[in-house]
This record gives sequence, structure tokens and C-alpha cells, in this order.
Amino acid sequence: MSKNILILAGDGIGPEIVNEAVKVLARLRDGFGLDIAMDEALVGGEAIDATGVPLPEATLNLAREADAVLLGAVGGPKWEPLPIERRPEKGLLGLRSGLGLFANLRPALLYPQLADASTLRPEVVAGLDILIVRELTGGIYFGQPRGVHRREDGERVGVNTLIYSESEIRRICRVAFEVARQRGRRVCSVDKANVLECTELWRAVAIEVGSEFPDVELSHMYVDNAAMQLVRRPKQFDVIVTDNMFGDILSDAAAMLTGSIGMLPSASLDAHGKGMYEPIHGSAPDIAGKGVANPLATILSVAMMLRYSLGAPETAERVERAVSAVLDAGLRTADILSPGMRQVGTAEMGDAVVAALG
Repeated sequence: MSKNILILAGDGIGPEIVNEAVKVLARLRDGFGLDIAMDEALVGGEAIDATGVPLPEATLNLAREADAVLLGAVGGPKWEPLPIERRPEKGLLGLRSGLGLFANLRPALLYPQLADASTLRPEVVAGLDILIVRELTGGIYFGQPRGVHRREDGERVGVNTLIYSESEIRRICRVAFEVARQRGRRVCSVDKANVLECTELWRAVAIEVGSEFPDVELSHMYVDNAAMQLVRRPKQFDVIVTDNMFGDILSDAAAMLTGSIGMLPSASLDAHGKGMYEPIHGSAPDIAGKGVANPLATILSVAMMLRYSLGAPETAERVERAVSAVLDAGLRTADILSPGMRQVGTAEMGDAVVAALG
């Protein structure tokens, strides 16, 4: 049965990098029998310009009907003056909550060809392979009450609420333990249980879930220490599970260990394996339209889509091998360029991956 993929290019460099990922999908469809159909819709700033809202109802409906969603990026300075409820990022949050995408998988994998591109010494990061499992639909980004108001004395007060239910913690921890079974069988739960009662509950529930997985080692770390350890001794980690805000911050820090945030894909999954796939970087408006953005994170997001939502793990491996082959050939976009390598633009890198598929 054909699988339907919804393409959401978004803003900034989004259309450029998504275009290269679509080339890969089209090659897999036309050359290797991948049974897919692709549709397109608006989200983020481009949707605001066209419809007045960052997530049109038509887009959300198409996303609900699709088997998987491929997203570029949203946001940019053009829309920053808008009220927060109308900004492009609300489209992204609306997709996550509207589709029930509670589990965000963010790998930090260092390709051996890029060891010199990391800001850390090669011996510190060589062989790095971390998976950050981030809770995506709860926590401080969604908690109520929230907002900015004035007290009786006239002073403005900003409020955001960190809140998690036991069931929300339990389901994301189960995802982390299940994926750890397919990797190094180690889970580190990151919290701030020494000062935040919400994450004290997080730790207690993580321990309870861990008892269901006796073959997986569970450890705990405060988030400030985890940030330090990521740059001090990153290879001590296998799977990290944490809340929405901590996961947002730690995964971006982990991205730089790999040489460039432009190399890292992500998957956001619901309870049934349906997902939205996107690079973890933003819309990079400063380089939009210049044809220099790195499309590899988006192409690797396609590989994650094939593995987790489309039931095609062998095809996912084909895409990953093609990316590795292109790096072996010495092709580099500006963000991962090192001496002796050949600099290419967005489209040339995408074309090289398509050619390497065979």
C-alpha cells in the first residue's frame, strides 16, 4: 500500500534543504520501488503570509491523514514583531500537539570523516553515538498558566509553568528504554530533582519504569552536570531521556560535538510510530536563498522516516550509506568544510547523495 508523505518546506533555508530531500525520495520511488506519494502544504511564516495563521487547519488535516511528515524549518526575523501566539514557531508546536508527537528522537552521531570538524579534540568525540529522547508535548513549553501580566503595583511579571503528569513521564521513559535495548542498553535520565519537584517526580517514575527493563542500566544526572559532561566526556552516554526544555538545550549542545548542527536529523513520533521528521537546526535566515545550506540533516531525517514510519529499514540504510559515500568523496558544505575537502552548495550536495544511491 502506498504511503503518503506530507512535505512542509517552511521558511528560511527550509525550501532549499527540503528540495534536496525530495530529490532523494523521488529517486527511491522511481529507481528502487519505494511506494510513496507526496503532497505539500504551508506552515510557519509562509503560512502566516498566505493565510494569517502559522498552522492552517488544512495543513493540520493533511498532516493527520499522512503516514509521515517531512518539515524543513520555520521562523525568521520578519515575523518576530508578531504576538507570540501568531509567530511561526506556534505552527511547529501546533503540529506536535495536534499529532500527538510526544517522543522526539535526536541522534548525535559523529561520522568518522568529520572528526576534524568538531570543536572538541578528535580523541574526545571519535566514535560518538548518542541518542537523546526528548519529551515533546508537555513541560514548560505547554504548561498553564503562562503569559505576561501586570501586578497591582504595575510591575510586569512573566509566568511559565513546568508541569508533567505521571503518565507523560512514564510513556517517554518507556520509549527510551525500548530504543536502548537496540543500542548499548544504557539510559541516563536527566532532571533537576534537587530543586524542582516536577523533576523529582520525573526521577521517581524513571526508576519505576526502569524496573521493567532489568537488562537496561539506568543512571541519573542533573541537567547542569549533563551539559558539562557532554563536552567533557560525551562518549559515556548511550541514550539520554529528559523533558522538553532540557532536551531542547542538550540536543543542540550535542549537535556541535558532531561538527555541525547541519548534520543532525530528528524524529518526532506518536504512540503508533507515525512521525514528523526534520533537521534539528533552524531556518538560518542569514543564509537563506544563497544555496549554501547543508541538506544532509534533512536527508538523514528521510532515513529516520524510512526506518520508523515507513517500515523500510534497508532503504534507510541505503540513504545513510549514500551520505557516508559522499563524505568519503570529500564533498563538504561550508559548515563542515576542512582543509583538503571540496566545498559544494546545497543542490550539488543533494545531487551527490542521489547519485550515490545507485
